[in-house]
Amino acid sequence: MKNIMKLASIALVLLFTLFGLTNKASAAKLTLYCSVEIDVCEMLEQAYEKETGTKVAMTRASSGETFAKIKAESSNPKGDVWFGGTGDPHLTAAQENLTAEYKSKHFNDLLPAAQNQAVNANYKSVGIYVGALGFGYNKELLAKKGLPAPKSWMDLTKPIYKGEIQIANPNSSGTAYTTLATIIQIFGEDKGWDYMKALHLNVNTYTKSGSAPIKATGRGENLIGICFQHDGVKQTKKGLPVVTVSPAEGTGYEVGSMSIIAGARNMKEAKKFYDWALSPPIQTMVFTSGKSLQVPSNTKAQADPDAPDLSTINLIDYNFKVYGDKSTRAGLLSKWDNDVSVIPR
Repeated sequence: MKNIMKLASIALVLLFTLFGLTNKASAAKLTLYCSVEIDVCEMLEQAYEKETGTKVAMTRASSGETFAKIKAESSNPKGDVWFGGTGDPHLTAAQENLTAEYKSKHFNDLLPAAQNQAVNANYKSVGIYVGALGFGYNKELLAKKGLPAPKSWMDLTKPIYKGEIQIANPNSSGTAYTTLATIIQIFGEDKGWDYMKALHLNVNTYTKSGSAPIKATGRGENLIGICFQHDGVKQTKKGLPVVTVSPAEGTGYEVGSMSIIAGARNMKEAKKFYDWALSPPIQTMVFTSGKSLQVPSNTKAQADPDAPDLSTINLIDYNFKVYGDKSTRAGLLSKWDNDVSVIPR
């Protein structure tokens, strides 16, 4: 009898162990590539895990870096969803069939710009927020140096700001690529490249991340940082002496986007996250958290009261279809590498 009881106990332990392992193996998973600020990425990761029980593996990188990663992994995809970053590389990814078609159940509630992003991508991407481009300066540092406040894109090319400007590298940063595409659209091809060369002479550092320049400006390490305006306002809300500028000539804007990666290992969970991230409660959570000051794409969601008012900003008719095209993008980046970045400063 003792032997029978012992064998029964062992069998029961093995059964429970096997049951536990099976449950663990079948637990839902999601691999998230995130191109917004790390605190927002972590908030999304934690909220989705808490609400759904799904285990999220999150990696944060800039939009240019993430695009390169997804392309490098295309023969054996490791990610499921790419969240955030400017819309241009998402359009390029769609054109190269690196992302999968999916139309969210929330599509009809989205801003026209977010819907247009989906249409231009053949529903392989969608807009999740909108943000205007601009720059910011440190007003305390400006006063200390006795310099006038810059008000326009052209002001940034003045010799008085030599060595005072930071911008990211357009190869790694969606913010910087949007800047390059914006300048070409405002000034035209020839004058636009002349502008980029003149700006280059005033740049002290090209960063990897698009938000890094304005953070350095907030810390007083740099006078002027080219950024999306909401990133400048975020520094001001932290109590730092940053003044955000909407350039006098007008400015481009981003439709921050989200895409499901083609061949995703967890496709069902990827679609579930896609709809979740576009829902009014989650968009309200993200964009009223104080961590993200863009305008949410879902019209039923709330924005932070301090978010830049797009209706007061002179936005250009930014051509997302053209500047998200893979050949256009490759051509602009190649020309910047060969004709701008190599100029001695």
